[in-house]
Amino acid sequence: MQILVLYGSPHADGHTARLLRAFLEPFDGRAVDFVDAYAEQIAPCTACGYCKKKEGCSNPDFDRIDTYIRRADLLVVASPVYNLTFPAPLKAVMDRTQRYFEARFSLGKKPPIEKPKRAVLLAACGSGDGAEVMERQLKMIFSVMNTRLVDTVVWSGTDRAAEREAAEASERAKGAALAIKREMCYDKT
Repeated sequence: MQILVLYGSPHADGHTARLLRAFLEPFDGRAVDFVDAYAEQIAPCTACGYCKKKEGCSNPDFDRIDTYIRRADLLVVASPVYNLTFPAPLKAVMDRTQRYFEARFSLGKKPPIEKPKRAVLLAACGSGDGAEVMERQLKMIFSVMNTRLVDTVVWSGTDRAAEREAAEASERAKGAALAIKREMCYDKT
């Protein structure tokens, strides 16, 4: 099983990282491709029209991520919630998936990504929930990527991060991972 993590936090050891570690724990030993949106510095989509005429993008900075997406069995989006959505570097990564919409609707490729995959959203938010907008965005993006969002784990209230909430969020993340792992193993038999 190949896992791809799209990581959207500027903090390598913050709340999002803690949630991600808890989620990945049951997959110990599995291959993980890791894309740190802050380190990658992916350029935003400029709507240049290239992907309407030819599969791909005029800017090659997303090509390695495209390779990771195509080979993944499980896509994990781990992000803090910033103003009800993804932080700008991860939003740029999400916007660059426009190439899959154009492959589907302008070039007629059905599906633009052949290998089906599951996905999970891990969201850490300071106050309230806020992950609903992120979920809706991902479902739209995944609709042409042969990807199904199977779970969302939200760690709410990280601004006041009590240890009890942290432990509960970690347990929910582990539980989601175990459920996905069982489902994926069942599908292979």
